Amino acid sequence: MRPFRRTRTHLSTLALSLSLALGAAVLPAAAQAAPDAGQLPPPANAAEARLRELYEAEWLWRQQEFARERIDGRWQAADRLPSVTAGSWARRAAYWKQVLDALDAIPVDQLGPEERINAAVFRASVEANLNGATWRTYEAPFNSDTFFWGGLNPRQPYQSEADWRRFIGRLRDVGRYFDEHIANMEAGLARGWSVPRSSVEGRDKTIEPYTLTSDDNPFLATFANMPVTIKEPLRSQLQAEGRKVVLEHVVPAYSKLLSFMREEYLPRTRTTTAAADLPNGREFYRTQIKEYVTRDMTAKEIHELGLAEVERISREMREVMKRAGFEGSFEEFLQFLRTDPQFYAKTPNELLYYTAWIAKKVDGELKHVIGTLPRYRFTILPVPDDIAPIYTSGRGGLDSCLFNTYDLPQRPLYNLPALVVHECAPGHSFQAALALEAPARPDFRQQTYFSGYGEGWGLYTEWLGTLMGIYQTPYDDFGRLTFEMWRAARLVIDTGLHEYGWTRQQAIDYLSAHTALAPLDIVNEIDRYIAWPGQALAYYIGYKTIRDLRSEAEQALGEAFDQRPFHDTILNLGSVPLPVLEEEVRAFISRQKAAATTD
Repeated sequence: MRPFRRTRTHLSTLALSLSLALGAAVLPAAAQAAPDAGQLPPPANAAEARLRELYEAEWLWRQQEFARERIDGRWQAADRLPSVTAGSWARRAAYWKQVLDALDAIPVDQLGPEERINAAVFRASVEANLNGATWRTYEAPFNSDTFFWGGLNPRQPYQSEADWRRFIGRLRDVGRYFDEHIANMEAGLARGWSVPRSSVEGRDKTIEPYTLTSDDNPFLATFANMPVTIKEPLRSQLQAEGRKVVLEHVVPAYSKLLSFMREEYLPRTRTTTAAADLPNGREFYRTQIKEYVTRDMTAKEIHELGLAEVERISREMREVMKRAGFEGSFEEFLQFLRTDPQFYAKTPNELLYYTAWIAKKVDGELKHVIGTLPRYRFTILPVPDDIAPIYTSGRGGLDSCLFNTYDLPQRPLYNLPALVVHECAPGHSFQAALALEAPARPDFRQQTYFSGYGEGWGLYTEWLGTLMGIYQTPYDDFGRLTFEMWRAARLVIDTGLHEYGWTRQQAIDYLSAHTALAPLDIVNEIDRYIAWPGQALAYYIGYKTIRDLRSEAEQALGEAFDQRPFHDTILNLGSVPLPVLEEEVRAFISRQKAAATTD
């Protein structure tokens, strides 16, 4: 699934405002350490020196633009929020255009292997940022479950005075930040560029808790729960200062935003759903496909691939249904899975305990799957109450995996094994920890995220669970296939919605007919695809790329194939466009084949 993310190939304009700006863990690998530049080997020639100077300068500029500071070796949110005015975005677009022109002038054939990867990643990163700024996607700065007003509150309490003071500084800046977003949204409405109304109705409710002046305000609760590691009298001083800022700055800002959303924005948002209905929308959708898939694929190619994969997975699902001993129809089996009490937790803690047990079961298998294991550990937390009704079932990140305990009759236990391996280990949290501890590479490589790579790996780990003994019953395996089907169906649904004129209900019916996903999840997912064109395509195409590469490796190496170095090659590479991933894995296969021949 999408990480606290979010979203996103590399960070789009929306993702920039939601992750770099806020410091929220909206991407699986978004909050990672960056090694000192001195650890990197010196450039081999003038071309490498020019490239390094370019990407280091752009990255430092980018951090300053989006209010990030280098703190304890990691780029983290500063004591202010970034500017998101139209003028700031125009200035950024002009700068990124200059950067790409300078990059074009560097001869790629003079770069060594590592710098060629750096150049490819850097190009895709800057192109995605320029694309978002050019299309002015900041004029619709939220989607169905990811909001610029969310992610400001930490999921776990800060442990140092400096962190608390930076947090207070950001809260003091919320009013200005929200006003700039409101101005952008007004401009978007004026030119017909907005989020679709059907996919964001009711999202204004997520603002409500932050307008409260009581202790039920999540920000006030955060200060009340300041850890005892902050000693008195400093603890009381910070709590008093934080409470004052929340009541005097934050509550009025959220109250103003809530009024704007209800009285101005939501009533005026577009009633259409397709990206094609935006100004020059078909061209916009083509750029989104390229950004998220990192390949030159047409909507028609993707749609047809999805239809073929849906048919294949459907056959596997029916085979598993027979293995479960169910004698009714496929539709009756789905109804059975969605309604039988044996498949549902009775309390939130029961669901969380079950996820923790699966995660520990995975821990016992990792040594057989991965060669290099990270030291960094994640925790398991429930999705916060204020966003749980419209949030996905789970998301993983560096510090934690979130699992949704809202409306337990729609949270089937048979889906959890696949969800845990995808979100936690060896999926997103594991992936982010390895990136944190990765060999020295440029800062921008440490914190760049491509959905095809990251989500492709996450979905691949779901399949990998079949080799790890994670799915103990036919129902668990059906849950895994439901998740695989879900991602394959996205290829059909996303292109159906944005290229072929599908209605929202048509998309809901298609996903309902092909998966055992709960109705609430299905509606939330369809609304996400409507509000975030193209992003959902990355998952299955990235997954298929990795599965195809594994098949190549197994065929080329035969008995010499070892999945551990194969997986290490993918994970040590870090997040890259899919063509780069293919090139590097094939180079690994060639080296392994040569070594096996020598032996």
